[in-house]
Amino acid sequence: MTNTASSVAQSGEKIALITGASRGLGAAFAEALAGDYHVVAVARTTGGLEDLDDRIQAKGGQATLAPMDITNDDAMAQLCRSIHDRWGKVDLWVHTAIHGAPLTPADHIDAKDWQKSMSINLDATARLIPFVSPLLGQSGQAVFFDDDRTGQKFFGSYGATKGAQIALAKSWQMETAAIGPKVSILTPNGMPTGTRARFFPGEDRAPLAHPHDEAKRLLAELAL
Repeated sequence: MTNTASSVAQSGEKIALITGASRGLGAAFAEALAGDYHVVAVARTTGGLEDLDDRIQAKGGQATLAPMDITNDDAMAQLCRSIHDRWGKVDLWVHTAIHGAPLTPADHIDAKDWQKSMSINLDATARLIPFVSPLLGQSGQAVFFDDDRTGQKFFGSYGATKGAQIALAKSWQMETAAIGPKVSILTPNGMPTGTRARFFPGEDRAPLAHPHDEAKRLLAELAL
């Protein structure tokens, strides 16, 4: 983890872990939560994390930057151990990291694109849940984001792996309903993100929801 000048959390402070925090909805959630949480921001893009930290500090918030790949099991295990040693908990885990493979017919899916979709969208999620669950305990909350493209033409890689990710999250949600942690699955409106731009090039982006507005709306659904 990379500590910033503002990243010394006080005892008892609430901790939010954001995976996929450097841009889009993840960054918007990090900024929206920073007033009430110490944000641990995870992403591969160091520059994006530093820009996020500047915005958080400008608003008087606190962040700890963790520039790492969520598919690196050792790095993520070490991150979770460091969070445990420093704070002993995570109050909120917001998982926005995603890979949007190029749209293609099912019989033309590139093997590397398929493997990357599996690695980021499904495999990493399956490994992160056991890492983060003990930090959430009974009272924490995990948040996932649905984007149902399952069965849509040309969305084979993304639709299959994103759908499997949400199926996994729903299983965890049912398993922990009575004992915690709470697992929430939210459905964002369309946003002008880089992922969507790859899916719908040339789309009129004006009607799309701004990630900051969506973060505010979805946080209201969580009733934190």
